Amino acid sequence: MKYYHAFRSLFFAVFLGWITASATGCRPAADSPVDAPPPDLSSFIEEGLQEWDIPGMAVAIVHQDEVVFTGGYGVRRKGEPDPVDENTLFGVASITKAITAAALGILVDEGKIGWDDSIVDYLPDFELYDPWVTEQITIRDALTHRSGLGRMIGNRLQFMTDRDRSELIYRLRYLEPEIPFRSGYVYNNMMYMVAGEIIPAVTGQSWDDFVTERIFTPLGMDRSNTSVTQIADDENAAWPHQEIDGELVTIPRRNFDNAGPAASVNASVTDMAQWMRLHLGEPGLVDGQRLVSKEVMHDLHSSQVLLPERELFDDLRGYALGWFVQYHRGHRIQRHGGGTDGMNTTIMLMPERDLGLVIVANTFTTFRDAIAFRILDHYLGVSDTDWNRQLRQEYEEEYERQMARRDTIHQMRQAHVPPSLPAGRFTGRYYDDLYAELEVLEEDGRLVLRFWEDDTLTADLEHWEGDRYRAVWRNPAQREKFVEFVLGPRAVVEGIDVTFNLRPEMLQVGAYPSDYTRTVRYRRVH
Repeated sequence: MKYYHAFRSLFFAVFLGWITASATGCRPAADSPVDAPPPDLSSFIEEGLQEWDIPGMAVAIVHQDEVVFTGGYGVRRKGEPDPVDENTLFGVASITKAITAAALGILVDEGKIGWDDSIVDYLPDFELYDPWVTEQITIRDALTHRSGLGRMIGNRLQFMTDRDRSELIYRLRYLEPEIPFRSGYVYNNMMYMVAGEIIPAVTGQSWDDFVTERIFTPLGMDRSNTSVTQIADDENAAWPHQEIDGELVTIPRRNFDNAGPAASVNASVTDMAQWMRLHLGEPGLVDGQRLVSKEVMHDLHSSQVLLPERELFDDLRGYALGWFVQYHRGHRIQRHGGGTDGMNTTIMLMPERDLGLVIVANTFTTFRDAIAFRILDHYLGVSDTDWNRQLRQEYEEEYERQMARRDTIHQMRQAHVPPSLPAGRFTGRYYDDLYAELEVLEEDGRLVLRFWEDDTLTADLEHWEGDRYRAVWRNPAQREKFVEFVLGPRAVVEGIDVTFNLRPEMLQVGAYPSDYTRTVRYRRVH
């Protein structure tokens, strides 16, 4: 059986890292040979950090309502000695989605909203491409990725800007659907942002404050927060890392505040253990306190839409409200991954064994899945799969495939074909209704691309062939893009086509054309 495409999360998601590491703060807390975590778990992780070259990781396991293991490994930042421990903060990215769904579930319990209420009942200015869908789409549709809308091209770029949630929501009306409404599953971050904005519309509290007051505080998630700005002065926070030109380097923390309900939570594994306790045992009840009703917890965990098969799991896959629902060796699992630039998270729950685990890393790595499945198999009493070897082999095969693809693209390049016009003729402002403005400038005889008048989103345009250029970001953590100028009659520049990779398969070989790209044509306006 072929297991998981090692890089599915790159998009999103998908991942790799760097550094020799040592374990710190590892506290197995159970002594039963049946219920205890794997006795060699720490040594397995330490060896994996060296093999996969990962700066730092942390792990927590919950079993039978007890936190039976927390461990920190490696360092928070490559080249510096500060260790990762169980209280180190990591960006957990899309794990945020289940938190947003639970927050909305609290409002369902209070009778303030219903899962099947139309979004426009609470956000009257909300509008999608199709007027009928605008009226029909519900909170449940948004949380289960069945809006028909695909990833908003370049959404990571947009989330880096200071454009607020209201502007991003406004521009959704220009996003054409990828598949018909409610006909299937298409992952979409923006609709979680929309769903999260229902909270302030109903309560008067921001999503951030509501999540902190109604989820983090009662669960004792004292280190958790909803913005990268809240960890700027925190000494025990991990830094993201990414391989660039063959070397793993520390990269800036990316601010996802305007996509908060989809991706912005930061947490430690100690805090995430308390989050898992909410979902295990008697779901919704923690330490005798009922935070969410049984009925709403059932809704959160129930598959709402079927997904295409993936070979890592048994055949049946679905998506609930912020959770993937899958099967491993015949046992039901609720899981999710999370990936931002240079941060990676896996969370898995096996309710029938009252078992949960969370793994965080400060670089992209599929080793986290090797850890996760090794833990699951241990508690199931099986050991017939070397998950680390399997995923490592898939990683190496995929790396070679992507490098070969990159080499082919370079070999096909016709760099000798000159541009149709002098560089200065391509300069100007370009506009698209969905993605707003970009500008092409000339600096020292070279073309420069800038999105949204934002100096942090600036790329040098390297001539590729003809009127096609490669955008090389001044922030090297950004994915390379290809752009091509569009000429009309009489050699007048009418627009620029920007090719976005929605799922770049391996960051370290660059975001060259993959199996999932789209091209946006910006029209010239000045």
